[in-house]
Amino acid sequence: MARRKDSPQKAAMREMMRNYLKNNDISIKDGTDVNSIMRDMMSVILEGALDEELDEELGYSKYDYRNKETDNSRNGHSSKTMHTSYGDMDVAIPRDRNGDYEPQL
Repeated sequence: MARRKDSPQKAAMREMMRNYLKNNDISIKDGTDVNSIMRDMMSVILEGALDEELDEELGYSKYDYRNKETDNSRNGHSSKTMHTSYGDMDVAIPRDRNGDYEPQL
C-alpha cells in the first residue's frame, strides 16, 4: 500500500532524518536504536522550546540587545536529567541572571 501524501512539514522532517542517519552513519537495527534517536530528537526539541520560553520571559531574543528592555539577561544553562519513556536524557535548561525564569514546559 502506498504512503499517503505527506504534509510539507512531515516531508521536510523525513528528509532531515534521512540525511541525519546517512551523515552520521547511523543504522537502525532494533528498538534500542530507535529509542536512542528519539531521545536525541526529544532533547533537541525540548532545549529549543525552553530557549524560546526564555526569549518570551526576557522580551528579546538571543543577541538582540537593541530590543532589550529589562535588566535581566541570559546566564548559561544547567544540565538536568529527564526520565522519559525513551529512557533518561540530559537536557540543557537555560538560566537567567536574576533567577526569575521558571520553565513552564
